[in-house]
Amino acid sequence: MDSKKGSTTEAEGSKERGLVHVWPAGSFSVTPERFPGWGGKPVLQAALGVKHGVLLTEDGEVYSFGTLPWRSEPAEVCPSSPILENALVGQRVVTVATGSFHSGAVTEGGVVYMWGENSAGQCAVANQRCVPEPNPVSISDSDSSPLLAVRILQLACGEEHTLALSISREIWAWGTGCQLGLTTTTFPVTKPQKVEHLAGRVVLQVACGAFHSLALVQCLPSQDLKPVPERCNQCSQLLITMTDKEDHVIISDSHCCPLGVALSESQAESQASTAISHSAETLDSQGEVFENTLAERELPVVELKEGNVQTTDGNTSCSQPRVTGTTEVSPARSTPSYPDTQAATSDHSVRGDSEDSEKPVPSQPLVEEAIPNLHSPPTTSTSALNSLVVSCASAVGVRVAATYEAGALSLKKVMNFYSTAPCETGAQAGSGSPGPEGLKDSREEQVKQESMQGKKSSSLVDIREEESEGGSRRLSLPGLLSQVSPRLLRKAARVKTRTVVLTPTYSGEADALLPSLRTEVWTWGKGKDGQLGHGDVLPRLQPLCVKCLDGKEVIHLEAGASHSLALTAKSQVYSWGSNTFGQLGHSDFPTTVPRLAKLGYISRVTAGKDSYVALVDKNIMGYIASLHELATTERRFYSRLSDIKSQILRPLLSLENLGAATTVQLLQEVASRFSKLCYLIGQHGASLSSFLQGLKEARNLVILKHASLFLDSYTEYCTSITNFLVMGGFPLLAKPAIDFLNKNQELLQDLSEVNDENTQLMEILNTLFFLPIRRLHNYAKVLLKLATCFEVTSPEYQKLQDSSACYESLALHLGRKRKEAEYTLGFWKTFPGKMTDSLRKPERRLLCESSNRALSLQHAGRFSVNWFILFNDALVHAQFSTHHVFPLATLWVEPLSEEAGGVNGIKITTPEEQFTLISSTPQEKTKWLRAISQAVDQALRGTSDLPPYGSGSGVQWQEPPISRSAKYTFYKDPRLKDATYNGRWLSGKPHGRGVLKWPDGRMYSGMFRNGLEDGYGEYRIPHKALNKEDHYVGHWKEGKMCGQGVYSYASGEVFEGCFQDNVRHGHGLLRSGKLTSSSPSMFIGQWVMDKKAGYGVFDDITRGEKYMGMWQDDACQGNGVVVTQFGLYYEGNFHLNKMSGNGVLLSEDDTIYEGEFSDDWTLSGKGTLTMPNGDYIEGYFNGEWGSGIKITGTYFKPSLYESDKDRPPVFRKLGTLAVQADEKWKAVFDECWHQLGCESPGQGEVWKAWDNIAVALTTSRRQHRDSPEILSRSQTQTLESLEFIPQHVGAFSVEKYDDIKKYLIKACDTPLHPLGRLVETLVAVYRMTYVGVGANRRLLQEAVKEIKSYLKRIFQLVRFLFPELPEEGSTIPLSAPLPTERKSFCTGQSDSRSESPEPGYVVTSSGLVLPVLLPRLYPPLFMLYALDNDREEDVYWECVLRLNKQPDLALLGFLGVQRKFWPVTLSILGESKKVLPTTKDACFASAVECLQQISTTFTPSDKLKVIQQTFEEISQSVLASLQEDFLWSMDDLFPVFLYVVLRARIRNLGSEVHLIEDLMDPYLQHGEQGIMFTTLKACYYQIQREKLN
Repeated sequence: MDSKKGSTTEAEGSKERGLVHVWPAGSFSVTPERFPGWGGKPVLQAALGVKHGVLLTEDGEVYSFGTLPWRSEPAEVCPSSPILENALVGQRVVTVATGSFHSGAVTEGGVVYMWGENSAGQCAVANQRCVPEPNPVSISDSDSSPLLAVRILQLACGEEHTLALSISREIWAWGTGCQLGLTTTTFPVTKPQKVEHLAGRVVLQVACGAFHSLALVQCLPSQDLKPVPERCNQCSQLLITMTDKEDHVIISDSHCCPLGVALSESQAESQASTAISHSAETLDSQGEVFENTLAERELPVVELKEGNVQTTDGNTSCSQPRVTGTTEVSPARSTPSYPDTQAATSDHSVRGDSEDSEKPVPSQPLVEEAIPNLHSPPTTSTSALNSLVVSCASAVGVRVAATYEAGALSLKKVMNFYSTAPCETGAQAGSGSPGPEGLKDSREEQVKQESMQGKKSSSLVDIREEESEGGSRRLSLPGLLSQVSPRLLRKAARVKTRTVVLTPTYSGEADALLPSLRTEVWTWGKGKDGQLGHGDVLPRLQPLCVKCLDGKEVIHLEAGASHSLALTAKSQVYSWGSNTFGQLGHSDFPTTVPRLAKLGYISRVTAGKDSYVALVDKNIMGYIASLHELATTERRFYSRLSDIKSQILRPLLSLENLGAATTVQLLQEVASRFSKLCYLIGQHGASLSSFLQGLKEARNLVILKHASLFLDSYTEYCTSITNFLVMGGFPLLAKPAIDFLNKNQELLQDLSEVNDENTQLMEILNTLFFLPIRRLHNYAKVLLKLATCFEVTSPEYQKLQDSSACYESLALHLGRKRKEAEYTLGFWKTFPGKMTDSLRKPERRLLCESSNRALSLQHAGRFSVNWFILFNDALVHAQFSTHHVFPLATLWVEPLSEEAGGVNGIKITTPEEQFTLISSTPQEKTKWLRAISQAVDQALRGTSDLPPYGSGSGVQWQEPPISRSAKYTFYKDPRLKDATYNGRWLSGKPHGRGVLKWPDGRMYSGMFRNGLEDGYGEYRIPHKALNKEDHYVGHWKEGKMCGQGVYSYASGEVFEGCFQDNVRHGHGLLRSGKLTSSSPSMFIGQWVMDKKAGYGVFDDITRGEKYMGMWQDDACQGNGVVVTQFGLYYEGNFHLNKMSGNGVLLSEDDTIYEGEFSDDWTLSGKGTLTMPNGDYIEGYFNGEWGSGIKITGTYFKPSLYESDKDRPPVFRKLGTLAVQADEKWKAVFDECWHQLGCESPGQGEVWKAWDNIAVALTTSRRQHRDSPEILSRSQTQTLESLEFIPQHVGAFSVEKYDDIKKYLIKACDTPLHPLGRLVETLVAVYRMTYVGVGANRRLLQEAVKEIKSYLKRIFQLVRFLFPELPEEGSTIPLSAPLPTERKSFCTGQSDSRSESPEPGYVVTSSGLVLPVLLPRLYPPLFMLYALDNDREEDVYWECVLRLNKQPDLALLGFLGVQRKFWPVTLSILGESKKVLPTTKDACFASAVECLQQISTTFTPSDKLKVIQQTFEEISQSVLASLQEDFLWSMDDLFPVFLYVVLRARIRNLGSEVHLIEDLMDPYLQHGEQGIMFTTLKACYYQIQREKLN
């Protein structure tokens, strides 16, 4: 059952391993001999049929021996020595199986080969009596769409059928008979079919008897189990029965329906008449056994308690499983400690039947008794089937069961039951029928006698062991005592919550790596000898679960011809079926056992009909012995743990009045961890057993490969048991458990191996609970033994050595933990009671305390008592009746230097206290200092100071760090009282990232510095009345909001901007309300101490008004402009939100009022009202604009002016009362200067400014590193390049000017750069001002002035950062004259840089900054231009559309273009075509296209370049047609250009023209570009005046 491998290092080892010994059945004194004719390859597995056998060698070859009637060669029918199956050479077989007369093998790839007798189709070949050579069997799953071959793990063969277990844990069957478990009735089945009844379940192993089949199936997880109905579906009997006897009551739930499967008459034969209608079973959780067997074929049963002996007649067949085997062997002290694992040196004489029957204690194994009586002689104490049973092997032979042990030194302990008359059995072997009557009677007699002696343990049907409680489908009732009172019955019906803990807490990890112990046994096939174990003799066509083996932790199944055996994890063997030859092992007198010579270590035993085979390993360098020792001790250890669990822990948990809930909880935790550990050990024992049958490679040992699984389970268990100990669990248990413990004193002493009579019960219990931890030393010892078998340099040696050290160090560590717990318990006993209650915690351990006055508080009062106690999680300062607990995670300790006047002083710092402890001596100081530091270090590392796996020694102790992460609740600090902080600390102060929560729901999460919020953080304040919260995200300084942030108020307002000292201060944007709410509005501008002050724009969305002007104390105060959604424009003076004094009001239709106002839109006083046509009224006005105004005054109707020039300018005064452009957004620029480290604009150090920029960029990058999605890759690269400070040495040149330009473009691209932030804010405020209601044509001049002001102020910043940059308007000399590029248009001279005068390159703010700024501000600005030029452009557009209706030549003629410039031919798509009178949109097409691009550019300089290019395109076209050089005169050029402008059809040409005019560099006006622009402007006005003739 365990697959492990042998030492691969010794070459000669192969000669010592896998030796084959055989001996015949029925012999009494024959020593097993080496197999005749066998050369000596190590054999891994042997299988025996009735007259033949198969051997599998370690290298995967298969040999057959015995009688082989199916072989084609006559010489091979009865070979003298095993013959190699050539068909399998090169296939690497991993497992073999034999049926009565056929064999099978499975290769590494999962392919099955069958050969031998095939009369019933058992070799899966149709119409062929026998199969001479191994023949591959194709097994394919029809459910899977491409027919995939099914890979097979294991094979089992019966007489007429074969079962295969696939890698997906499903059973495939072929052959003949109901034992196939298939739904078909047509036999033989030669194509393997799936046993659908078990589909979906995990099958662990299959076994076959002659005519029955067994499967070991993993239990379903408990949640999958469905509620059980009250009555059986088929036979309608009650599923749970209660039978009242005179002295006791039997409650049974083992109903097995006789109609479990429909039988056809032929199969049922006469068996159905003997169907058993009663079933008997005991249900008890306490260990008493009640049994009432009414059916003839039930087993003899005896129970261990006083007097209640009931017997029934036994029969030759036993139809329910029965236990043989013991859980633990305790040999007499004189024998070596592991008698069963050492090679036999002495040959114990075997006693005859008569001798044995007189012995008071037979070697009959007991089940629930842990240890057979110690005084029995060694031969019997190493009882017949002892704890070393690893698996049962019983082959088709009817009479034989052989159980072998891992490492049995002798088969003495292997029970071989032979029939007394070999000759008789030969006849029956084939048919499997029960023996003759005589035999039957003697057996009955014997059974009766043995049961009367009361030496049997519990009945085999007493399956409801405690283990099955958790997974049990029904509630386990407690045992009912003989006088059943109603109270007891009521109690029984109550679910006991406490016992549930003991359900093994299976860990998924362990289950995945180790064999599962949660198993069920399913059987099917013919059952006339009871071999199915269902309590009857009926056949079953479908697999049916053997109920009474539920929860028995079966790990292996074997089947004989008509009996079955199951091995449990506790090394018990359950046997059932035909007992004709005593093969069930229930007899009281053992049959004689052959004496064994010194065979070595047996890894497998196989029984056939007439012979046995044992596979033996010699003990190479103690390697095999150590492996066997490990397996043996592990299984014994599991038995002991199971006993402790079921006999001590469970009864303890079920006791009433166990004390405080906490104690019970701790005990339950101990119990559940114990169960978990126990289950793991059981699994490990099972896995070791199968390991020993494999190749035995050390590196595959589970304790090596998955060491952490074991180390963790042991550590967890130790933690829970020491916690129980510290809380005084054992003394608390004493009272309620005393009766139970006194009754079971012997049991306790046996289990704990304490022999001293005087030992107290509680101490024994204590020893018992700490028992598991001793096991770790054994692991370490065995691993070390194994390591010595390898070369020191080999990896195996290293691994074994390391693991051994690991287990050893854990054992020592857990030992220390136990001592610590005991020391702490001792301390609590002496500590004053009141404080104990509050300070005592399960996981708290005492490290040291100052009761010896070694430590005192500095400056303490004369009579004060100060007691310092250091625990593993806190330092406690106790005074008379009070104490204060300082958690270690937030405790800093440092020694005081002698100079500081601290003699032997230790300074303790906690978040809210600082005190000095004075120790009596320097040694005490060192001791305490070290103890506290170590405790702090350990508390910070986490729960345990476990030795890390793999290192032998403990961790090197370190000084605890000054900076650390910890959680703390403040209790004193007025601002932080009761607040909890979780995050980074530095020397007693929050420092770094952390989260601070107040009990009232406030919470800050972000950066701290020296105990105060500082840096970037998030703050929430719940608002009870509104049931919402205020939420601030932004920067903090010294515990206050300071810097940029966003504050969302519970009321729905949101403020984004600057804070200072927790109030809004600086530039900011406040959004109030949603659009649907009562007063949605938006303010952007300057704040001073939480009030609006300075310039700001307020957008009142409800009233549709926008105010742009000065504020003071949250009110409009000073100059300002208001525009409304109805087109009214007002500028003037405001006082407390109202217009007052002089002002100008303009309506949409150009009516203007200039004069005095008193209130919003109310005219009051002297003024002038001018009409759009120039008429005006002067006088006194009174009334609200728009609703009738009273006028007292004079009406003027000016005479028609001689010329337009004399008309009074309508908008003469517009803008004079508005805020000056340079006064706007001062706060935004000031903030930028501050970021650069300047108090006021231009005042500061340049190097400091650059440092600040670098710091701002780096910190921003660090902040965003945690959330990479915020920054794209290109942005990250931009940031990296910006961190370099541009260096400029030497004279300023054009190249350096370009560098500065590039730097600006990058800087303005990222808001993390101060300049970028400035530009971003300016764009935001500009859009806020001139979008929506602000898109009013009257605001155009303001908007243009504002942009010019931005340019001027940003240029000042740039010049501050780059001091070598010349001032506005100065020229940079060109480093080298550029080659002549082209002739100028209007003059003949060459012009290298058309946009600048000859000497060089002019520095201007617009040239440098406008390319960065204007594209971002373009949409709102252009919209204002479009609105302003609306009427003009409508006239222009109408003309454009009208004139464009003409063909090219007509239009050229109309515009007066000279004939010589008219294109004659055109090149269209490379073809030259003549210009016809009808041609349209073809002449000067390239120039037209070029001019159309003016709408796609932003800055005036770019637009001018487009115009210049257009002129060049016109020249190129004309040149092409004239074929000669020429110079343009303006008279020639203008009509051609006018044609191009018309054909370009630019919709908003007026806006483009005005935008260029307003924002172009002044120095360009008289250059070439200036002239070209003038030409364009002239065209624009000309088109408006064009009239078609």
